Amino acid sequence: MVAVQSSLRKLCSQDQLTLLDSIDQLRLQGINNYISLPQIIVCGDQSSGKSSVLEAISGVSFPVKSNLCTRFPTELVLRRTSRISASVSIVPNESRPETERKALLAFREELDGFDNLPQLVERAKAAMGITAYGRAFAKDILRIEVTGPDQPHLTILIQDVVQSYMREPRCIILAVVSAKNDFANQIVLKLARTADPSGTRTLGVITKPDTLIPGGGSEALYVSVARNQEVEFRHGWHVLKNMDSEKGSWSLATRDAEEAEFFGSGVWKTLPLSSLGISNLRGRLSKVLLGQIAAELPGLVHEIEQKFKSCHDQLEKLGKPRASPQEQRLYLFYLSGSFQALVKASVGGNYNDPFFLDAKTESGYQQRIRAVIQNLNEDFASEMSLRGHHHQVVDPESKAVPSDSHDVVYITRDDFISQIEHLMRRTRGCELPGTFNPMIVAELFLEQCRPWGAIIARRHVDNVWDAASRFSTAKALQYEVVESAMNGVLQEMHDKTTELLTPHQHGHPITYNHYFTETLQKVCRERGKNERERILRRFFDVDSLKTWLLDGHYDLGRLADSLAESGEPDMGRFAASEALDCLNAYYKVALKRFIDDVAVEVIEAKLMSALDRILPPVSIYQMPDNQVARIAGESDEIRTEREQLNKQLEVLRNGLETCKRFAGFRISGGKNW
Repeated sequence: MVAVQSSLRKLCSQDQLTLLDSIDQLRLQGINNYISLPQIIVCGDQSSGKSSVLEAISGVSFPVKSNLCTRFPTELVLRRTSRISASVSIVPNESRPETERKALLAFREELDGFDNLPQLVERAKAAMGITAYGRAFAKDILRIEVTGPDQPHLTILIQDVVQSYMREPRCIILAVVSAKNDFANQIVLKLARTADPSGTRTLGVITKPDTLIPGGGSEALYVSVARNQEVEFRHGWHVLKNMDSEKGSWSLATRDAEEAEFFGSGVWKTLPLSSLGISNLRGRLSKVLLGQIAAELPGLVHEIEQKFKSCHDQLEKLGKPRASPQEQRLYLFYLSGSFQALVKASVGGNYNDPFFLDAKTESGYQQRIRAVIQNLNEDFASEMSLRGHHHQVVDPESKAVPSDSHDVVYITRDDFISQIEHLMRRTRGCELPGTFNPMIVAELFLEQCRPWGAIIARRHVDNVWDAASRFSTAKALQYEVVESAMNGVLQEMHDKTTELLTPHQHGHPITYNHYFTETLQKVCRERGKNERERILRRFFDVDSLKTWLLDGHYDLGRLADSLAESGEPDMGRFAASEALDCLNAYYKVALKRFIDDVAVEVIEAKLMSALDRILPPVSIYQMPDNQVARIAGESDEIRTEREQLNKQLEVLRNGLETCKRFAGFRISGGKNW
C-alpha cells in the first residue's frame, strides 16, 4: 500500500502550484509528525496494480525485486525542475543507537538519471542491514527524491503506516482493485470502509479491465462498479489499463496509446470519458487534492495554533536554556534569590507563595518550616516534662500503675528519702546534723536529668534538622550545596547542645531565679499540707476529710499531740527530705531553662538563622565552572527534549505562516478558500 501526493501542473494555476509546493515542503520538514496533512492514500491488495498506477502517474519505473513498500518504510519525493536527477538517503529510526543513527544519516547517493535507481536502493538496504543473512525488515525510512521537468509529487509508505494514514480524516483514499480478482473478496474495500464508513473520502480505481471476458458477468459487474452503483464513493470510480509486465520494456507513450485504444471499443466506451485513462485520473486527483486542501485549511490553521501553543508552553516549563557557563551561573543567581526568599518566608511563617501548596497535605505542611519547628519544640517540651526525669515520686496509697514508664523509675517518697539518706551518709562533710552537704543536690540532679541529653535533646535536634533539610530544592543543588551546608549546621547544633548540657551534667546547681525559692516553699507547703491531711484522716479514721462532719466526741488534745508529733525526729532522714525538696525545686527551674535554651540557642541561633545563608549570591561568584555546571547544567534528557521542542516549534511556526498565507486563495472553479 502506498501514500501519494500528486499535483498535476497542467491543470493548476501558479498560485495553486505554489500552495502545493509549500504543503509538500512542510511535509518534508516533518510537520506530518505533529499534524495530519491532506494527502491521497493509494491502497490495494497484492498484485492489484498499485505500482503500475504510480509509474503511470510519475513516469518512474521502480525496482521490481526490491520489495519496495513491504520490507521498510519508503518515502518517494518528486520535484519539478529542469534537471533530471535522483538521490537516495536514509532517515534512521529513533530506536537506533546514536552511532548507527550517524552512519545512516551520512548515507546519501545521487544519480543523473533513473537507470541505476535499483542499484541505489539495494545499497541503501544493505546499509540498513536488510540482507539475505541479516534482518528482513527495518523501521528506518528510505527516502528517494526524483526531479525532472514533468514530475508530480509522490510519497510511498509501508502498509501499516498507510493504514494509520487512512484513518486520518484529512486523507483521500485511492482504493485500487484488480478486475482480475473477485471483487467481493478484495481486502482493500474492507479497509476503506473501515477507515471511511460513509465513503466521503474515497475514490476507487479499477485496474486490469483487459483481463475480463467481453460480455461476461464479471465484466458487467465491474462496469456497474465503475458507474458507482455497487459500492458508492463520493468521488466515484476510475478505470485504468496498465501495460502487461510480461511484454518487456515499453514507453509511457506506448502505454497511453494502448489504453486509449482499449477504452475506445467494447462496453467501456459507454462510460463517461472523465472516468477512463491515466490522463483523466491525473486531472481528477489534482482537483480532489486541491479541494481537500481547501476544505481542511481552516482546520489546519486551528490545529497548528493549538499544537504551537502547547509546544511553547512546554518550552516555558523547561525554563531558559542552560548550556553555557554564563547561562548556568545566571540561572544559579536566580535560583539563589528564589531559594533565599522562600526560606525567609518559610522561617518567618509567611506562607502566601504558591510554593507552599495546601497546608492540609503532608507535602504542603512540610514546606512550612516555622510551623513544623514550633510543633516539634512543643513536642520536645512535653516529652521533657513527661520523661525528662529519672525518678518519678508516686503516692504509696495509690493503686494506679503507670502504663507507660519508658526509662522513668517510679518510687515512693519514703523510698527515695532512704536512698538519699544512704547517699548522704557516704558523702558526709562538715555539715551539722540535720543539714546536708550542698553538693548532694548536684549528685541527685545529675542522676535526675540523665535522660535529657542522649535520649531526648539530641533526638529533638536531629528531628528538627531533618525537617529543615526536607525543604524542597533542586536535586543537584541539594547534593552540591545544601547537603554540605546542612551537615555543618547539624554539627554546630550538636556542639551547642553539648555545651548547654555540660553545666547540668558536670557543674553544681546555680540559680538566682526567685522561682527556685518560690518553688521550694511551695513544695514544702504542699508536703506539709499533705502530711497534716494524712494525720487527720488517720485520727478521725476517714477516707476523705471532705466527707467528715465534726460531731464533738473527739479528743482535741490528742489531736494537737498528733499534729505536734508530725515532725521528723531522725536528723539524717530530715536532712534527706530537705535535700529531696531542694532537688525537686531546682529540677523544675533547670528544666524550664534548658528547654528554652535548646529552642533559642540551638534551634533558632544555629539552624533557623543559618537557613537563608546557605546559598548567598556571593557564593555563586566563587564557584568554579565545573561545579556550576553540575548544579545548573541541564540533563541529557532535558537538552534532548528542548531540542525536539525547538525543532517542533520551528516546523509548526513555518506551517502556520504557510497556511495563513494561502487562506484567501481560490481554486479552479471559483471556490473561495
